[in-house]
Amino acid sequence: MDFIGRMKWWFALSLLVIVPGVISLFTQGLNKGIDFQGGAIFDLRFEKKVDVGQARSVLAEFNLDKEAVIQASGEKELLIRTKAVNEDVRNRIIKGLEEKFGKVTVLAEDRVDPVIGSELLLKALLALLVASVLIMVYIAFRFSDIKFGIAAVIAVLHDVLVVTGIFSLMRWEVDGSFVAAILTIIGYSIMDTIVIFDRIRENLRRKKKDQTLEEVVNDSILQTLNRSVNTVLTVIFILLAMIFFGGGTTSVFVTALLIGVISGAYSSIFNASPLWIVFKRLEQRKKAVARG
Repeated sequence: MDFIGRMKWWFALSLLVIVPGVISLFTQGLNKGIDFQGGAIFDLRFEKKVDVGQARSVLAEFNLDKEAVIQASGEKELLIRTKAVNEDVRNRIIKGLEEKFGKVTVLAEDRVDPVIGSELLLKALLALLVASVLIMVYIAFRFSDIKFGIAAVIAVLHDVLVVTGIFSLMRWEVDGSFVAAILTIIGYSIMDTIVIFDRIRENLRRKKKDQTLEEVVNDSILQTLNRSVNTVLTVIFILLAMIFFGGGTTSVFVTALLIGVISGAYSSIFNASPLWIVFKRLEQRKKAVARG
């Protein structure tokens, strides 16, 4: 398969996915959850065994079930996070839970300030920026070529834009676990890219005189293709199992990871290495112009 010869098709496919998401991000943004908008957290203990689904049905009476995050911290304890509610609604929620499960003891209750969410978002963006710079420096040092670093960072940003864009388009709620998923995706994507870059470096050392850079890169991708496909399929199977059997509390994290892992495998194979070829061609043209 000629990966390099068809690079325009791969880039076009990436743009086809990314552009609508970027437009959505600018026009309607992300559907921010409690971690970003602020809300209330209740740590509750019940007299008898409590069911998360039944607790969610109580919150549904106040139109809080879709946004609420409910975690069982024991057979008789629940940690409930909802959007901000006034004292009257708070008391009615507790009363509704008591009618279904018996006496409720409020172990802890707190308000999440939306400013915390803003700080979390800014820190996540800062972490992404710092990670991108460090990745570029590390890869440039490891491969003695800054163009490898630039190509790798662009591929990583591709994956971040794909995930955030799809979440924006679908209006899926994002919370703190979404930020963790994005950082995990960056790590996965960059490692997959480095494997291919390593093979390119090895093959460049054994490059034949009549062999072009495009042929070297194409051979390198083919030699690592089985490894890349097997790795991503293994991760996808695990994530699918978590989606079907893991429950609602991990859905944001797992869904973001699933999209990011697929995008990361794609960008490592079809974007990162072709981008390096593009940069090498530009370098060669500049040298040709300089020589006159």
